[in-house]
Amino acid sequence: MTAMVEISDARKVYDGGFEALKGVSLSIEKGEILALLGPNGAGKTTLISCICGIAVPTGGQIRVGGHDVVRDFRKARSLVGLVPQEVNLEPFEKVWNTVRFTRGVFGRPRDDAHLEDILRRLSLWEKRDAKINELSGGMKRRVLIAKALSHDPEVLFLDEPTAGVDVELRRDMWRIVADLKAAGTTIILTTHYIEEAEAIADRIGVISRGSLMLVEEKDALMTRLGRKELRIELQERLDAVPPQLAEFELSLEEDGRVLVYSYDTGAERTGIGRLMTRMTEADIVLRDVRTRQNSLEDIFVDLVHDTGTDAA
Repeated sequence: MTAMVEISDARKVYDGGFEALKGVSLSIEKGEILALLGPNGAGKTTLISCICGIAVPTGGQIRVGGHDVVRDFRKARSLVGLVPQEVNLEPFEKVWNTVRFTRGVFGRPRDDAHLEDILRRLSLWEKRDAKINELSGGMKRRVLIAKALSHDPEVLFLDEPTAGVDVELRRDMWRIVADLKAAGTTIILTTHYIEEAEAIADRIGVISRGSLMLVEEKDALMTRLGRKELRIELQERLDAVPPQLAEFELSLEEDGRVLVYSYDTGAERTGIGRLMTRMTEADIVLRDVRTRQNSLEDIFVDLVHDTGTDAA
């Protein structure tokens, strides 16, 4: 595959010495969806701003489609569509004019049929003659997405695109992202909705305090870091975990009626068989057994738990 976005040792230091990006290196392939996760202030928006030319990196190199974002700014920027966090639209302009103007800004020829298709996919066609200040917050977010798609970008950045919007828009967004991926568009998504990353991303990147902690295929990450819980419902409650079971590091929940055993799904042996044998030896009768798989959210929280956050 061909790298569409190449980031090498990117750094960003603001006035006053705050280092928002600390040598980030990352290669994003053409046509893939990368979800960038991180707590508030982790550096997600700063990184996107540097790639899109909104902020200038103070070190390293960033290339989009082979074009340096500093030296070849216009060529690099023409390949990029950005849906920002903040809604910043001309309040008295009509939806249709807003989207068509953005396409013209990027020097693309007039294509009303293409813009109509975008507005219809975003359920905006009936609002095309409405002024921005007449729209709901969710509709304004849709206009931002339409603007970002208006010039047929090869790389689309979605910076918290569905934060605070309705479920319908979120579903529309997922569908549009799937269509764009099928057409070969490279998509970088930042989100606080972990289920979005888990549902649509090919790879997951985790950033904290300006450093990229890991980038890995989603399924591989879930397998490598995912753990399962075995929840054992007991016939009779226990006051404490019996000494015979101490080696399994069990926890006792639900007023002593559930034993919880956490184990690594990638381990050669889970220890479950041995645990069941020891429970029988201790005359502990179980009523039911269930398992629970760690979600991406659980993994994310574990990864950033000890790093803290800075404002960025």
